[in-house]
Amino acid sequence: MREYSAFDILGPIMIGPSSSHTAGAARLGKIARTIAGDGIKKVQFFLHGSFATTYKGHGTDKALVAGILGMNPWDENLKNSMDLAKNKNIEVEFIPTDLGDVHPNTVKTVMTKEDGKTVEVVGSSIGGGNIIVTEVDGNQVEFTGAYPTILINHIDVPGMVAKVSAVLYEYNVNIAFMRVYRTSGKGGAAAMVFEVDDFISQDIIDAISKIPNLHKARAINPVREEA
Repeated sequence: MREYSAFDILGPIMIGPSSSHTAGAARLGKIARTIAGDGIKKVQFFLHGSFATTYKGHGTDKALVAGILGMNPWDENLKNSMDLAKNKNIEVEFIPTDLGDVHPNTVKTVMTKEDGKTVEVVGSSIGGGNIIVTEVDGNQVEFTGAYPTILINHIDVPGMVAKVSAVLYEYNVNIAFMRVYRTSGKGGAAAMVFEVDDFISQDIIDAISKIPNLHKARAINPVREEA
């Protein structure tokens, strides 16, 4: 049984009219920025369902951009995020679309970086300011951002889970949840998601990145949400 916190019951600390359309949207933008890293110059938000129909009235557009700028849902500057993005020369575009059989509050965020590379993140605001990320760069994943999270892309060969787990054990990091995915058969592209109880340092990511047959490892450390 899930344990509920006061945050779940009372709702998030936030600016804006809707926990789903504003607070959740800000978190989706911020986690997308964390995954992409610095150097974002253009962002396209592909809005699905109720996000597509009410994004202006509920401030979803401003909240998503605020997240891209690194703001938290309660930041007083959230309402000025469009102007702040323009001042930073970050181009933003909102595109209502149909993303298929997904949650009605879903957005696909496509970020173009200064080096020309793009990063794509699909996530949904599922109520009460809570979110779930379901896709990163075309790879199926599932995590909430509530825990420090490690995203790994690798070749599907025996021993990958054990090798990553060994690194986490070496750094005394406890695994809370783990999921594995693959887009093709044995020996093809695969992904792993580790949600852990401890802060993920760059040393940990560097150690994991040295594992043979591993393409990329990324860390997402959530920000403690206090007013």
